Amino acid sequence: MDTPDTPENVTGAPAEDTGIAAQDWAQASADPQYRAAVVDLLGALAYGELAAFERLAEDAKLAPTLDDKAALAKMAAAEFQHFQRLRDRLEAVDAPPTAAMEPFAAGVDEFHRQTAPSDWLEGLVKAYVGDSIASDFYREVAVRLDSDTRALVLGVLDDTGHASFAVEKVRAAIEADPRVGGRLALWARRLMGEALSQAQRVVADRDALSTMLVGGVAAGFDLAEVGRMFSRITEAHTKRMAALGLAA
Repeated sequence: MDTPDTPENVTGAPAEDTGIAAQDWAQASADPQYRAAVVDLLGALAYGELAAFERLAEDAKLAPTLDDKAALAKMAAAEFQHFQRLRDRLEAVDAPPTAAMEPFAAGVDEFHRQTAPSDWLEGLVKAYVGDSIASDFYREVAVRLDSDTRALVLGVLDDTGHASFAVEKVRAAIEADPRVGGRLALWARRLMGEALSQAQRVVADRDALSTMLVGGVAAGFDLAEVGRMFSRITEAHTKRMAALGLAA
């Protein structure tokens, strides 16, 4: 559970409309373009969750105590359960999970390669800041989804406990050595830029997803709203930085 200082779902996403968001999967999937957009979305999410599992398991090796190692292992297990739910959903709608994930694997892997943490604290900030930006982006998209898909997406975006864990550990480290704060603030700003670029590439590289966002599949979501969406994500990032005790 998040602490009061850990903003969650704070992007101020627009309210659901009366179009696809008011339909269930059986109704909405009759549109082949919408179906393709959802398969892309679930594929991107599924690979993201699988990568998160791998990263948390790797970060556990950097943990300074056995308790910290166990905490990260528990979070990694939760991420893998999220991956399994998405994989099962893809199979249920006759979309091979591997094929759905493959278009996003290289981009996600490159993001993680470029933002590999150098120590335990950088790993915590990356998981908190980077993953939260991605979650905010997918929550924004979720308001334009059918009710069944929206419920699944919001369910797998639930915090695994990493948010409050990261805030506690990072705040304690800064209190012990204030110089740590400057380094981690620079690191978090770099993560912000890389994560937003990654989100934009996910949309731009997939026609069905980009059409959903700019108004083809989901009427009423225009280019100006896309700009406002990224502004809301940026504002949420600023609040999370404050929760960590870092300057945005």
